[in-house]
Amino acid sequence: MTTTPEIQTPLLQSEAPARGPVQRKLRAIAVPAQLALVACLFSGFPVPDAVLFGGKVLLLILLAAEAHVWLRLRRLGLSRRQALARLVPERLARYVAHEARILASLVRWIARRPHGVGEADGVFPHARDQAAMMYGLTFVCVAETVALSFLLARWPVVHAVLLVVDVYTVLFVLGMHAAAVTRPHVLTGGVLRVRQAAHVDLRVPLARIASFRRETRFTHEKKDGELNLPIGSQTSLTLELTEPVNAPKLLGAPRLVQVIRLHADDPKSLYDAVTRARTTPAPVPQDAD
Repeated sequence: MTTTPEIQTPLLQSEAPARGPVQRKLRAIAVPAQLALVACLFSGFPVPDAVLFGGKVLLLILLAAEAHVWLRLRRLGLSRRQALARLVPERLARYVAHEARILASLVRWIARRPHGVGEADGVFPHARDQAAMMYGLTFVCVAETVALSFLLARWPVVHAVLLVVDVYTVLFVLGMHAAAVTRPHVLTGGVLRVRQAAHVDLRVPLARIASFRRETRFTHEKKDGELNLPIGSQTSLTLELTEPVNAPKLLGAPRLVQVIRLHADDPKSLYDAVTRARTTPAPVPQDAD
């Protein structure tokens, strides 16, 4: 009698064991406790040394427990990305990734290294018409930071907290513009990659485009199935698709759209490039002799 050997299949992400009750309770206790300690330290409230020591020990225990879960998920065959998805809530992970892209865009802007333009058939910037507004907003934020620094000089804790917030606001505003500059629309491989700042990155296959027209609009109503990506309050091109595509929101909520309005510094060049790509027939392979 022969036995059939068991076939081992890789563990799916959804089948991986969830964090145990001990880890969940530890996180529920440790995270609020750490936030409370930080708030006390910033507000100047005296915290006993024993409480500070206990907070550090609790944080180390939490980190060790999370590391244990990470290693267990990796041993079960999950990739780094899948293991991270099991440890960190999706909305939090998406928000942190968005902030990281904003800050990374500042570095790319300074280094003049656009994102995702390698081997592209066409690159189409779209940030020019918002530059004056973004620079003006940055100036206002800097002026507010300087003014508050003088007004709050007598309250060092409040001054330190607001200084961090104000500096980050300045970097965020500049980063939003840097993301728009370094992430242009890209046409490559039969796909139009439509982007805006660091939160929209949508790949539209040219085969799904039902119509593409130049259309300047300065007002945009929110409607289901439509995605408006204005720059400087205007869009100059309108895409209509044969079937909806998913354009997820910032925190990952699905959003099916069939009409996309976007802007480009040179809308004619983008329109002509997409029209040529849609109408150019694919080369027919020749039979070998």
